[in-house]
Formats: sequence, structure tokens, C-alpha cells
Amino acid sequence: MDQSWVNQAIAKIEADYQRSADTHLIKLELPMLPGIDIYLKDESTHPTGSLKHRLARSLFLYALCNGWITQDTPIIESSSGSTAVSEAYFARLLGLPFIAVMPASTAKKKIQQIEFYGGRCHFVEHSSQIYAESQRLADELSGHYMDQFTYAERATDWRGNNNIANSIFEQMQREPHPVPSWIVMSPGTGGTSATIGRYIHYQCAKTKLCVVDPENSVFYDYYHSGDASISCAGASRIEGIGRPRAEPSFIPGVVDHMVKIDDSASIATIYWLETLIGRKAGPSTGTNLYGALQLASEMQSNGQTGSIVTLLCDSGERYLDTYYDSQWVDEHIGDISLYQAKLAAFNQTGHLE
Repeated sequence: MDQSWVNQAIAKIEADYQRSADTHLIKLELPMLPGIDIYLKDESTHPTGSLKHRLARSLFLYALCNGWITQDTPIIESSSGSTAVSEAYFARLLGLPFIAVMPASTAKKKIQQIEFYGGRCHFVEHSSQIYAESQRLADELSGHYMDQFTYAERATDWRGNNNIANSIFEQMQREPHPVPSWIVMSPGTGGTSATIGRYIHYQCAKTKLCVVDPENSVFYDYYHSGDASISCAGASRIEGIGRPRAEPSFIPGVVDHMVKIDDSASIATIYWLETLIGRKAGPSTGTNLYGALQLASEMQSNGQTGSIVTLLCDSGERYLDTYYDSQWVDEHIGDISLYQAKLAAFNQTGHLE
């Protein structure tokens, strides 16, 4: 192994990190919830536009330090888009070829961004096919399969080191309720929920972790059954989260509560959020936020006060031809009017019925 090249690669990634600022914590103005504050950790402001920028950086450093990546090593990743965008960015930074193995249904904007960073997209019909195809390509090309679904929870330092949980708690210090009652997260790899849950335990915080799962995903069932072999035939319609199998990076033991969120609720919620902050967010943000609103509604019913933090995972500008296209939503998600009505009522009462 050419250690001098590896040392230079690590230095480039660390320099890129040093140039990057932390992401913002946005407080939502919700007068219908007196004494309960909801915050969005805005991960869309990373250089590659999503939460996955943190993960990609960690995965590259992990692979470099393990001796899995050397000069000219092709990088292969299985991804529904955002992780691949971020990994393509770091691959270009290091001068490495990059191939993203992804479902053919992936948003066109993500495909364009991967190609912008010099990556190549390799398509499969169903999300369950990405694992074997990624490994096949890695073997064929003598490359490295990054495998975010296995290594996400291992590559991130959950004790601190400015991980996302550490950042949330530091940014909350001057808020009315500085220790969140809940942090809400949706699982894609499961790595972020593992990092947040472990950090909460490590800090001995009273915060609880709620994980929200979309339709056509097995994390919720795995959490309740403990059966790691569980799988489902359908693919998640909320891009970036939900999986057809229980991914190795999902750690049920750090989760306090899980909720299944209807896909139509997720989409109705990103439209509702746009009226609050004047910006479009990606569909997984809708899943996160609807779960946070459910918890806030329960807290209000129980006479509790406190704070809830969740994530704005990426920008809705990536999804203008899908989740922000009414015809596409009608065809692929269905009628969202029920949840739009629920959210309209929530504006008046602070309760989600």
C-alpha cells in the first residue's frame, strides 16, 4: 500500500472538513404548541446538499485507515441517491473513479449531481438488487464496495468529534428546553439513528430517540419482532429512507420508540413545512417532521413542555419532478388530502387527530 498517497488523501478530506461550517438549527414558529419547541437540524446546507455528506466523509476515512482504498481504487456504492452524490464528491476530491448502483427510479436531479462530480450511475430495477450488484462490480473491477448499509454505524465516532448528535446538543444549549425531550430520525442505513442513540446514552441524557419508518420498509417490524431475517417485496416510496431488509447498521437497542408513518403524511408534511419556512424539503424530512408533530401533540395532551429536534435531510429542489409534481404524487403516492386536512386542523388546535 502506498502510505504516502493515503496520508495525502486523509489530509485532503480533513482540509475539506476544516473549510466546512456546521449546519443550522432552525426553530419552527408554532404558536399552537405553547411550551413545546420543535427544531430542524438543516443538513441540506452541506456542500453536497444532504445529511449523507457526514456519512460519506466518515466512510472514506474509515476505508482509507483500514487500507481498503489506495491510489486509483474504483469506489462502488449501493445508494438511492444522496449518499452516492456525497461519495462522488469525495471520490473526485481524491481522484478516484466512482460508480453508484441505484434503483432506476432514483430522482433525475440526484443522477445529474452524481455525474456532475464525475461519478457513473449503474441502475437496477429493484432496491433489493443493489447489494449483490455492487459487490459484483467491485470484484470485477478490483474496486472497493463502500457498503454504507454495513459500515455506517461503525465509521462514525458516536462519542463526539462533532458528530450530528454532539452538534445538536451544543446548539441547543441556550434554548428554553436545552435538553431535548425527543430526537426524531428516519432510518436509511440506520447509521444516524445509531449515532444519535449511542451519544444520548453516552451523555446520560434524558432525551429519548424516536425512529420513524415509512411504508414498504422493515425497520419497524424488525424493531418489534427482533427478527433480523425479515424482508419485504415492495420498495420504499420515500427516497433515501426505508429498506426491504434489516440493515446491519440499524441498532434497535438504542431506540426508545418507533412509529410507522404513512407516505401520504410525509408528502403532505413537506408541503405544510414550506408554508412555515418558505423552502422545499425532501420527502424524508416530511416523515421525520410528521413523527415529531405526533409526539408534540401527545406532549400537549399530557400537559408536558419541552423540545423536539428532528432533521431536514435534504432540499426539495432535488424532487421537483417527483414529490413536488402533483400528477406524480397522485400516481405514485396517492391522495394526500386527508393529511393535509389533519395538518390544517393542527394549525388551529396543536393536536393531530
